[in-house]
Amino acid sequence: MKLSALVVARNEEARLPACLAGLGFADEVVVVLDRSTDSSAAIARGAGARVLQGEWTLEGDRRNAGIAACTGDWILEIDADERVPPELGAAIRQTIETSADAFHRIRIDNYVGERLILHGWGGSFGTTLKPILFRKGAKHWRAQRVHPGLDWTGSEGARITAHGIRHEVDRDISDMLRRLDRYSSAKAADLLEAGDIGTLGNNLRRFVSRTFKCLIGRKGYKEGGWGLLIALCAGLFPLLSHLKARLEPERHRP
Repeated sequence: MKLSALVVARNEEARLPACLAGLGFADEVVVVLDRSTDSSAAIARGAGARVLQGEWTLEGDRRNAGIAACTGDWILEIDADERVPPELGAAIRQTIETSADAFHRIRIDNYVGERLILHGWGGSFGTTLKPILFRKGAKHWRAQRVHPGLDWTGSEGARITAHGIRHEVDRDISDMLRRLDRYSSAKAADLLEAGDIGTLGNNLRRFVSRTFKCLIGRKGYKEGGWGLLIALCAGLFPLLSHLKARLEPERHRP
């Protein structure tokens, strides 16, 4: 079975080398660069990757273009801020040689700086499992700007959890808050384009339910203040997106 590793990035010259260094177990590496102006293309080519450069407004379209460029029977789709340890690479190779299914979820270990935060992720602000190993043709991203939906063909196989991807999700608290700002602006554009921004009351309820789910249901309380911060960001994401679309549509309308 031929395995393609797909990396989607934009101006990631600082983090791309470490990401690519861990992908030697793949048969090919494809790097999609969206509107990049730094040295990411040269870094990728120097590492032996095939580079696809372009400009995509929607995250879903960008990722679908990368999937189409892969030639492997299976695809591992990761981001430039993710690192695949050798043990996980070996587990992935073993999985694709024996799997009869269409896709598998892989454990994600999320780091803020050098701190591993195990609990509390959710609500479109983070996850500890992602369906990123799949047969070509099984996965299609929907046309949205942030956290696009997925359409699948085929069955889900066993989860790969013995080893996880190291995800350097945020550098610090300020970086986390900047990410919340970016995500909510992109989501506001999606809401305006769809013509349905929802209601304030519904999004207030989502703020409460998402915050509670991350803090209690997903055991964010075990992380102390970090868990509270992540839960608040997860709850604020839909509320901020709604408020931006409602109060500042001229700034966020596509």
